[in-house]
Amino acid sequence: MRTFYAGGAVLWAASAGSAGWADPGSRQMWVSVVFLVVFASLLAMTALWLRRGQADRPAEPVHHAAPRRTAWRRHANA
Repeated sequence: MRTFYAGGAVLWAASAGSAGWADPGSRQMWVSVVFLVVFASLLAMTALWLRRGQADRPAEPVHHAAPRRTAWRRHANA
């Protein structure tokens, strides 16, 4: 998801730069700037949400149940 938002931010930054270069202050430039702000905000919120989610997890994995694999039966050598 972050890749999608980053790609959108880069796309709209390029569009805003191109529109601003060709016709500064035009409606197309401002629409591109608005979309750039939207995608940059989504990217920032996603990054923050993922960072907070990783901080909540303990460093070690938690084992709540016994392993699913059964132990091998051990036979005495004859």
